[in-house]
Amino acid sequence: MKKIKFGTDGWRSVMAKDFTFENMKLVVQAIACYLENHPLKENGIVIGYDNRFLSEHFAYEAAKVLAGNNIKSLVVNRATPTPVTAYAITTNNAAGAIMITASHNPPEYNGIKFIPDYAGPALPETTDKIEQELERVIQEGLIKEMSLETAKDEGLCRIFDPMPDYKKHIKQLVNLDVICKANLKLVVDPMFGAGIDYLDQIFAEAGCHVIAINNYRDPLFGGSIPEPSSKVLSKLKARVLSEGADLGLALDGDADRFGIIDSNGEYIIPNQILYMLYYHLLNVRKCRGPVARSVATTHMLDRMAEKFGYEAEETPVGFKYIGESMRKRGSVLGGEESGGLSIQGHIPEKDGILAALMVAEIRAIHGKTLTGVIKQIIDEFGFVTSERLDVAVDIKEKERILQELKDFKPSSFCGQEVVKRVDIDGTKIVLADGAWALIRPSGTEPLFRIYVEANSAEELHKIQKEVKSTFKM
Repeated sequence: MKKIKFGTDGWRSVMAKDFTFENMKLVVQAIACYLENHPLKENGIVIGYDNRFLSEHFAYEAAKVLAGNNIKSLVVNRATPTPVTAYAITTNNAAGAIMITASHNPPEYNGIKFIPDYAGPALPETTDKIEQELERVIQEGLIKEMSLETAKDEGLCRIFDPMPDYKKHIKQLVNLDVICKANLKLVVDPMFGAGIDYLDQIFAEAGCHVIAINNYRDPLFGGSIPEPSSKVLSKLKARVLSEGADLGLALDGDADRFGIIDSNGEYIIPNQILYMLYYHLLNVRKCRGPVARSVATTHMLDRMAEKFGYEAEETPVGFKYIGESMRKRGSVLGGEESGGLSIQGHIPEKDGILAALMVAEIRAIHGKTLTGVIKQIIDEFGFVTSERLDVAVDIKEKERILQELKDFKPSSFCGQEVVKRVDIDGTKIVLADGAWALIRPSGTEPLFRIYVEANSAEELHKIQKEVKSTFKM
């Protein structure tokens, strides 16, 4: 059996190859062992699942293992977004949640993640302990199970609907009245995933004009992947243009990430959404507090924070670290360039539904296109452009580059002074004019990710070229 490891956001693998019922039950048994002395154990564990092939069956197998360990499970009544599953922890005072999902991965994948009692992603200290329990479980080969019928009879498995509580909460975080008064025309795309019936229902119940596409279950995701990136959202772009809509709002497979299309069919990158939202929170909502961002995310957030006397906390890549900052420092916004965010007053878990609703609020209150709001911000804080390049290398070259990165401490780069070096996750250098480059190795593939942000497209391409030349990529 291939070693089961928890990555950035849980364990994901190919179904029938590694992600099998037996292997998934080993992981759930390890989680049950980890929870043995948890103070909220008697309140049970929420179990959620997405729209992938067999996800609901994996969820019920998980419930059987929890019941065998005398742990009550609260199983969702239908495919449910990760943030909704996480929020259900708070309404049930549960010890945590198990979510069956492979998020935005290709259709042949599935996965499992454990969400602790604070309703945000598990930190390495937690997943490390679960992995230790997993090693012991595999060695002993013992999985405790109870039949589903017995579990239900003994009160160890209950089916529930988490949607009403979540919708009530999320409506308190967003100004739906102003969205509807703006008479916006909205197209939503849940990408055949767990976010079906969320955005369209929330907007429709508030009286907004909303059109939904790709809003039925398809485990093959229309022959694509449920990732709300520019190249995948061509159908949404076309529908926004044909309908003359104000916004296109997409969710990934488990609805924890977002993708946004402006009225002109332009894809707005997550970095721009993040700084628009922080600008909106500071200037319109009059929120006050720092912002948390990953090491790979735009420094435009830093510029805004500084103007209001705050700092941007830089975290390693992975929303678990951003969520931790939100819990401990009270950041008003936490976000990452890959399309995850949350705000103060919500759970410390990334939420694509919340993100889409907040973008609609920005569009309504500012009374201009998102491109127009971005121009307004650039006029005040200056222009930045950012891009990620994935550069494939062979295995030997990867080892060479990793060694060179350890010693990479230049005093100047691209004709500028290097004012800061950051090594919390990869190797990052910040230049005198605020431009920066981050080089991170992939944990699973022989490739490097090069993130660059600069003050012009010309400077960005120059830095990218210099990084590739320096390390002979």
